[in-house]
Amino acid sequence: MITMEDWVTIRNIKKHNPDIGTLTIGELLGISRNTVKRALQSEGPPEYERTKILNPAIVPFSEYIVEGLIMKKLKGSRLLSEITAKGYTGSKSAFYRYLVSLHIDQQRTYQRYETAPGEQIQFDWSPYEITINGETVKIQIFCCILGFSRYRIYEASLGSTQAEVFDALENSYAEFGGVTGRIQTDNARVFVDNASRIHFKWNEQYLALCGHYGIEPEHSLPKHPWSKGKVENSFSYLNDHFIAGNSFDSLEDFFKRLKVFQETVNTKVHTTTQKSPCELFELEKSSLAALSSSRFSSIKTESRKVTEDCLISFNGNRYSVPYVAARKTVWIKLSKGYLLEIYSQNNLLLAVHPISLEKGKIIMNKEHYANHSIERGNFNRMTELFREQFAEDLWLLDKLKEQKRINPGYHLTRIMDLAKYYPAAQMRKGFQQMNACGLYSYIFLKTCLENTVVLTSEELRVALREEKRTNVVIPDAFYNVNIKRSLTDYQLK
Repeated sequence: MITMEDWVTIRNIKKHNPDIGTLTIGELLGISRNTVKRALQSEGPPEYERTKILNPAIVPFSEYIVEGLIMKKLKGSRLLSEITAKGYTGSKSAFYRYLVSLHIDQQRTYQRYETAPGEQIQFDWSPYEITINGETVKIQIFCCILGFSRYRIYEASLGSTQAEVFDALENSYAEFGGVTGRIQTDNARVFVDNASRIHFKWNEQYLALCGHYGIEPEHSLPKHPWSKGKVENSFSYLNDHFIAGNSFDSLEDFFKRLKVFQETVNTKVHTTTQKSPCELFELEKSSLAALSSSRFSSIKTESRKVTEDCLISFNGNRYSVPYVAARKTVWIKLSKGYLLEIYSQNNLLLAVHPISLEKGKIIMNKEHYANHSIERGNFNRMTELFREQFAEDLWLLDKLKEQKRINPGYHLTRIMDLAKYYPAAQMRKGFQQMNACGLYSYIFLKTCLENTVVLTSEELRVALREEKRTNVVIPDAFYNVNIKRSLTDYQLK
């Protein structure tokens, strides 16, 4: 390529020597005759053109980016966040260079592609930030839509791992009541191992899932924005009519309202078909293939060892299982995005817990400990129950461990049993009496509560004898309290 300096020199020589030939100029400057000709014929100085090489990290998402720009008219920042959630590992600058290279300045046209009943399902997902109980939570929303009726299913999850994506797909199939002949997806890593046109390769687990349900997988090609446009449009509508401006009390509240929104959308008349998806879905139902008799089980890939107190660990929290599974290995699986399912080695469902967004919590189902000795006497587990009811009296836990070194869990369990029958205010008065006398046992607390937390000195000594602590010195301050006497004290002897 000719340099700017050569271009200027060639034109100056020719200007001052009109009769000089191109061959002579080339010999003077050490360049070819054709280069001299191009310099003289060009109207402007030479411009450097950088060789366009598509970043390998962009390749799997190029079609998704083009579709987002053409059909959804999304901003670059929105597209970048969405492909990052789908596995894009390239730099921000590489992404924006690719956007500039597209030079899409007008709406492209294409012929609308319609499908027959039961022919195709389109599936995709998108990340959103929602407000739950005043806190911002990042969540993935999946959409599965039937190509003919436009009937759609929304699912959601806290993540987009392959297990969570497969779970959303299977939940959608179950809600449809059948499957179509084909499923259309993009080239996300959970579906495709290699998105190159030459060396394209499906993910083996995804192929196994499709084989399990007898559905043929298809992926969108670059410059085919219409191939997955139905599911793409559903996300912009979801954001504008449900996500924006809404807040939720809990994850469960969000999922319930998402399903209500789904029902609303499916009953609304579609602008293309001029009929509601629900109406057309009734026609499409009979064309769907029957579901498999069982779900795709290979997604249960995580195992946990149950502790002696019937708890497993998951994402910074602990969840209970029935006592029959204590010290055994179990399988865990996320369901519907906010439920933790726990299975035995024989694939028997043992427990289901809502996932906690907090950390360091113990989530227990009391029925898991019913009619078993492990139900009583576990100090750590009973401590959590005590914290929930008596957050202002946590000092009692330290006193119990200090004075009842052998078995503090036994006394704490008995104290929590008393809390089932006595008001919290009365329990706290009892705790104060225990602290005043330096006696930290459920027997002493029980005696205090039965006497409305006012004891005579004789009643105190009885409690001490039951506790076998006759050497305890009773503080003088104890005798200065108002004593509630029994009416029998006033009867004639």
